[in-house]
Amino acid sequence: MTESRKSGFLSNSRKRILFTVSAFLLMYLVYYILDPFSEYWSVFFDRKVSEILEDLFITFLVCLVISESSIRVDNLLNKFFSWKENPVFRLAIETALNLLAVLLINWLVNYWFCSINSETKNYIPSLEERRGFMQWVTVSVIISLMIMGFNIGNHLISNWKNETIRMADLNQLAVESELQSLKLQIDPHFVFNNLSVLSELILEDQQLGYNYAENFSRIYRYMLVNSKKDLISLEDELMFLDSYMFLIQNRLGSGVLFEIAVNPEYRHLYMPPLTLQMLVENALKHNRTSKKVPLIVRIYTNDQYELIVENVLMPIEKTHDSSGIGIANIIRRYNLLSEKEPQIVREPDLFKVIIPLLKR
Repeated sequence: MTESRKSGFLSNSRKRILFTVSAFLLMYLVYYILDPFSEYWSVFFDRKVSEILEDLFITFLVCLVISESSIRVDNLLNKFFSWKENPVFRLAIETALNLLAVLLINWLVNYWFCSINSETKNYIPSLEERRGFMQWVTVSVIISLMIMGFNIGNHLISNWKNETIRMADLNQLAVESELQSLKLQIDPHFVFNNLSVLSELILEDQQLGYNYAENFSRIYRYMLVNSKKDLISLEDELMFLDSYMFLIQNRLGSGVLFEIAVNPEYRHLYMPPLTLQMLVENALKHNRTSKKVPLIVRIYTNDQYELIVENVLMPIEKTHDSSGIGIANIIRRYNLLSEKEPQIVREPDLFKVIIPLLKR
């Protein structure tokens, strides 16, 4: 998944500016709406300029701290609690943390204010000061909840935009995958080779020829039915691979050997359709096959819920023209379907692709 899709509708720097300025303006607006006849407003412009600037600076600083704390809380919770998995719990814990942060900030501001304005250690705030402080706390809570609402709105807009792009990309990749399967179906080499093998088998062994034709038709049927799907079970992919390997082994004989060791418990997991066919085709396309030194293709699972497709490297000097889809298509699909990505490992005598197995 690209960085642009992970980022929100607003960048962090823009959010900080927007939230702080909005909080600063809303602080005075809401404070005025709550008590427009307060003594604070009646003498606001009668004070010295330095006092007014000091008031504005302190308010701006408090709004900055509230905005920053709200952004930090949102970013922190994004790492541990997803809106998608449990939105009610996420809303509750984010609200609680924001309220706690606001109360702590206001307590620190009140402590600082009392410490610099008290002439004696037994200083007791007046009723008007207490009333003003409670209004200040109320406004701070409202501002904090508004900022949290902006954060949630930003998340929803970003999620909607990313999901729209993701679905468009998935549709495009599905078209590409379908096109790849159609190319294979009408590929004259593929059709000619298999029909030639089929005609020979019918003459030599009618039963084997019948089995070959059956597997040939299964491949076409599988491609037509499943090429547009996002995910398919490993069980279905392996069944398709059986038919595909049957054709290969009867066409190439002992020039290619398949070794398959898949944990039965993993067969219910999922992967993009035609993944195995693309990887096996890639191995055959770029490597020599001979009876004396057969191409070995291994397909097996590990304990990390991953499927590994590897082949020994016996590169041919001139490869067939590549469609450019193959492995790149598989990687792009995983980028859209999961946070897990396929791994490609190249060694001097081995080529390996590690495919994560997914849950629906």
